[in-house]
Amino acid sequence: MSPNIETMLIEKGIQPTAMRMLVLDSLLKQSSATPLTELESELHPADRITIYRTLKTFEEKGMVHAIDDGSGATKYAICVEDCSTTGHHDLHVHFNCNICKQTTCLPNTSVPELKLPEGFVPAELSLIVKGVCPGCSNK
Repeated sequence: MSPNIETMLIEKGIQPTAMRMLVLDSLLKQSSATPLTELESELHPADRITIYRTLKTFEEKGMVHAIDDGSGATKYAICVEDCSTTGHHDLHVHFNCNICKQTTCLPNTSVPELKLPEGFVPAELSLIVKGVCPGCSNK
């Protein structure tokens, strides 16, 4: 486990319990967004509800963001550093591969500004691009 896991949690105002440290360590090792079921398998025999509550705490504190990529399972990925309890500031594109089903954050690809008609008040915005990832297209 990375030695700075505990520090990362404390800096976000999260009590560093053993389970929270395990979940964060697992998320940091992922190269793509991770669904709850995958974390549950990796952290077995940990309780699914405890892992879910940990992810919700991380999301509320600006440590992870949830991604709805249309697969039916919410996936979680580490946020950029300036996300906090006041909001997530990592509005970026997510890419979902049609072959391997991985969802990848593309933090250097911003979501374009969207102008809605008068009277429409957005609460949330996400952009999912579906296609074939570099790993699958090179096979």
